[in-house]
Amino acid sequence: MLGSLLALFAAVTFALNNAAYRRGALTGSVAQGMAVSLSLGVLIFFAASILIGGLEAIFSFSSFSFWLFCAAGLLHFAWGRYCNYRATKAMGANLVGPPQQLGIIVSLVLAIIVLGETLTPLRILGILLVVLGPAISLRARMATQGPDAPKPTFQPNYVEGYYFAFLSALGFGVSPIFVKVALDGGGLVESIAGGFIAYLAATAIMALALLKPGLAAHIAAVKPVSGKWFSTAAVLVSLSQMTSYMALALAPVSVVMPIQRLSLVFRVLANSMLNREHEVIGGRIWVATGLGLLGAIFLSLSTEFVLNYLTLPDWLERAAQWHWP
Repeated sequence: MLGSLLALFAAVTFALNNAAYRRGALTGSVAQGMAVSLSLGVLIFFAASILIGGLEAIFSFSSFSFWLFCAAGLLHFAWGRYCNYRATKAMGANLVGPPQQLGIIVSLVLAIIVLGETLTPLRILGILLVVLGPAISLRARMATQGPDAPKPTFQPNYVEGYYFAFLSALGFGVSPIFVKVALDGGGLVESIAGGFIAYLAATAIMALALLKPGLAAHIAAVKPVSGKWFSTAAVLVSLSQMTSYMALALAPVSVVMPIQRLSLVFRVLANSMLNREHEVIGGRIWVATGLGLLGAIFLSLSTEFVLNYLTLPDWLERAAQWHWP
């Protein structure tokens, strides 16, 4: 249950991060957002590692785990985040979410193939509800944009937006598998230490990018208002990734990733508050949120736990015990 709650917290903070970044991107660039995000993120993970004794855990990892954490950092914090920021800059935070659903399919398929995880009827139902919630939230947003609704000041670039949204989904979908394998049964301390390694790897790549002529000066010229929102987003996304790594240490990928996709629902809510001139919210969003949270509950419950408290007909109990593979 703790792993599911951590995954839910990661979803909320990731959604708030997207809304804060969207606000900063109105006057700032992707490069500036990446630089602020990674530099603050590595400091936050370093501080957390010191507080919980995670620095010692770094030296306990095998070389295989170390390089897997580095690969996860490059895939998620560098590749995935850059593509997510490019997509958000191109077509807004809310529209990026639906194509990023591909990431959950990638994660679940790899979790079954690589990690030997299984799907149960409860988890399948939970996944369907979690996916249905974001779909309804997007439909609600479209339904509220009637002829009398105020015209948005932002014109989305759908080609660029969807292209980078799909690329970010691949990075976000593959990286949790690397993290789960690298942890190799480690606990919360090891998860924070692994996150620090991942952030260091991504930050090192960003440092190399600064060698490009003019890029360092461009990043240093970030406007104060953009810097404020980028910094807020950096803190939020660091908390999101920290609790995500902790959730992966406690729960299967097939549970953590669907719950984290609730960030799409929370993202619409957050953008309606922070970026109201670019987002419209309808009453159906509450239905979407309720379905998503119900799905998260189903994903967090084991079949054995449910069968211990419910008396079901024999045929239904047999069906509930089905799993794949």
